[in-house]
Amino acid sequence: MQETQQNHGVIRRALRFTGSVQGVGFRWRAIHAANAVGATGWVRNDYDGAVSMEIQGTEEQIDQVILAIERGTYVIIENLSAKTIPVIEGERSFVARD
Repeated sequence: MQETQQNHGVIRRALRFTGSVQGVGFRWRAIHAANAVGATGWVRNDYDGAVSMEIQGTEEQIDQVILAIERGTYVIIENLSAKTIPVIEGERSFVARD
């Protein structure tokens, strides 16, 4: 099954953003950008002021979402950590989590 996913170019990344990322429309922008490019997953504010995200799609889709978030007027990403994690089969949307 893993080979099929790789053949289609679908990957899943766990991302963590720090900087000026809460209270600046980050999650809203992430949801709209992910939906626009067809990526799936979730985004949430963390207790320590960071934002966590799991996003699934092609490398290009994921890059497009991150670029759209960075274009936010008040968003300042100081650090981004990324880790590739297993794809979730059947996931169909990108949502905000509490």
